[in-house]
Amino acid sequence: MSKVAFHTLGCKVNQYETEAMMDQFSKKGYEIVDFKEKSDIYIVNTCTVTHLSDRKSRQIIRRCKRLNPQALVVAAGCYAQIAPLELKKIEDLDLIVGNIDKNKMVELVENHPTVKNRLQVYDIYTLKKYEEMSVDDIHDKVRAFIKIQDGCNQYCSYCIIPYARGNIRSRDKKNIIDEVSLLASKGYQEIVLTGIHIASYGKEKNDIGLFELMAELQHIPGVERIRIGSLEQNIIGENFNGAVSVVPKLCPHFHLSLQSGSSSVLRRMNRKYDADEYFEKVKIIRNYFPDASITTDIIVGFPGETDEEFNETLSFVKKVQFSDVHVFKYSKRKGTKAAEMDGQVDEEIKNTRSEILIAETRKSRHSYFNKFIGKEVDVLFESHDKGKWWGHTVEYIKVEIDYTGEMDLTNKIISVYLIDLSDNFMIGKLRG
Repeated sequence: MSKVAFHTLGCKVNQYETEAMMDQFSKKGYEIVDFKEKSDIYIVNTCTVTHLSDRKSRQIIRRCKRLNPQALVVAAGCYAQIAPLELKKIEDLDLIVGNIDKNKMVELVENHPTVKNRLQVYDIYTLKKYEEMSVDDIHDKVRAFIKIQDGCNQYCSYCIIPYARGNIRSRDKKNIIDEVSLLASKGYQEIVLTGIHIASYGKEKNDIGLFELMAELQHIPGVERIRIGSLEQNIIGENFNGAVSVVPKLCPHFHLSLQSGSSSVLRRMNRKYDADEYFEKVKIIRNYFPDASITTDIIVGFPGETDEEFNETLSFVKKVQFSDVHVFKYSKRKGTKAAEMDGQVDEEIKNTRSEILIAETRKSRHSYFNKFIGKEVDVLFESHDKGKWWGHTVEYIKVEIDYTGEMDLTNKIISVYLIDLSDNFMIGKLRG
């Protein structure tokens, strides 16, 4: 039996696709092994969000032949799609597959000896329909990520992903329902809907939207929680109440992408909204979910960002009181408009602004946590070590408890009383 090992870089979409490729190989009789082990085949699912992602992808690829000089090494995914000729310079790399035909990875690997061209990368814009991949089982996880959509039509000035993923393509509703039903039958109680731009789900089909999809998924036996991945603010409108009212299993956790709290920076980013519009969407969410967790991403040091504009972002974070913020330093991506803009910000300034924003995020997170002290919440437990157990609430608050009892809490939803907070999680105790 041949052994195959996988390594995933980047987002939840990549992780889902890796799980789907694992399923392909398992069904064909291959043994899935840890990436650190000696394997016959290594598949690296690459990321290209930043230049650091590219570098890390190359480092991981080169590591494979050191683990086994005779192994077949495959690079797949976004970096392979964007820069196949860069990867071709790596002599130890045997096969390069972009974001088309990942669902045929076994066939590509098995046919490799008879194919002269190791570049299997095609124009992503020729792909007009969602390329179906499915996951029958999830390796060592409690939460089930379900990919429902691919591609992005936004073309933000800093982002390379539309060029790596192509235009929006929505997955067929029946295939989503079938996959969720299978995973729920295997005990997964929480599903997370993910994609490159899930707010656009169904737009090119004009037959179903994201909230209508969730309304159907919640009726699948075994599904207790439905969580949605990163959203664009445009999906939150005045009809939001009507939409969410038919999805009682929706988790009140909204990762609402921001990128900057300065309207002038948002215009340069081509984000298609301003700070005031974004804040109105936050108010709509909190009108219906007063304790909702609202998280976001913010880029500091975007080209031309002045001290005044950064301070606008800092003030906006204080105003919104996010439960968490993922802070990124702007990374120049060749092929994007922002890479050619004047006013590229010095790295030292980016570092300083990042540290200031992270410190403010910590204050905001603790303020949010404090609202829950003394409350009883349901926690889905996921992991444990030496008497400590960890899980998440519906708001995606990480909770730690002490428990040395005989019952295995893994994948169980249990009521917990929250008594204190730490830096990035809360501390609870079981009743009784």
